[in-house]
Amino acid sequence: MASSSKPIILATRKLPQPVEERLSGAYEAILNPDDRQLPIDELLRIAEGVDGILCTLTDKMTPPVIAALPARVKILATFSVGYDHIDIPAAKARGLVVTNTPGALTDATAEITFLLLLGAARRAYEGETMLRSGQWTGWAPTQLMGRQLHGKRLGIAGMGRIGQAVAKRGLAFGMAIHYHGRRAVDLPTELPATFHADDADFLAHCDYLSIHMASTPETRHWLNARRVGLLPQGAIVVNTARGDLVHDEALIEGLTNGHLGAAGLDVFAGEPNIDARYLPIPNAMLLPHLGSATVQTRCAMGFRALDNLDAYFAGKAPGDKLA
Repeated sequence: MASSSKPIILATRKLPQPVEERLSGAYEAILNPDDRQLPIDELLRIAEGVDGILCTLTDKMTPPVIAALPARVKILATFSVGYDHIDIPAAKARGLVVTNTPGALTDATAEITFLLLLGAARRAYEGETMLRSGQWTGWAPTQLMGRQLHGKRLGIAGMGRIGQAVAKRGLAFGMAIHYHGRRAVDLPTELPATFHADDADFLAHCDYLSIHMASTPETRHWLNARRVGLLPQGAIVVNTARGDLVHDEALIEGLTNGHLGAAGLDVFAGEPNIDARYLPIPNAMLLPHLGSATVQTRCAMGFRALDNLDAYFAGKAPGDKLA
């Protein structure tokens, strides 16, 4: 590999086959066919002979890790939109280029958001459990009555690409859209929505709350006990962004004391080691971080990461440069 004229790229996880084929055609690729999470010491050892790393959100690029990367490594292309697993200031200080894949997973994440909204509202987990455990004895007038979406208020915390895609789907279900963020967004006329600068006012308008913020030190535990308490009685919470945006203690308390109607979660703090108290809660619909898990989206993410690598090694500025 050292004699190759192609740049050498380490892919830290197994990627979709079309992505790996393109990677292997354009570069000298070091792949991970067993999809084994590389311990940091092993990753650093392999990195001794590479020019760039195609990493994922499971690779924690902390300041000590970035400082320990060999000087030969010039770029981190992350296979993700979120980049909270990479310390951007440390990368900038090191002169390390960092890129992500914005836009590639917008529709897939919006779709999984509505899977969770509908599943939590219509008690899908409880119904499936009843069926699979042999407890269903037939239709009954008051059995597993849930909540409808039509005519309800959908609150979106973070009206970026994904938030807007969720809002469009909410309108199709006959929901009224409210949103909260740092500032009002210039939305198209076909996407009517009410902006709330004040979080208390916003949360009071959320029959359903869908979280789409970036994970930053300022947004960590954004949904805390105070904000859970500001939601209307019976509100339903969905999180498909990052797990640490939600304070687990506050959400679990809201679900178990009856203040919240249900929750749908695709992301968790500390995943895969999630708070075990979620597991027995019947009104919590839980998924193992499937937001972008479609063939089309995962390939698009990989190709976007490769576009950034191609640009960098061609001497151009990557389109999705973060550092």
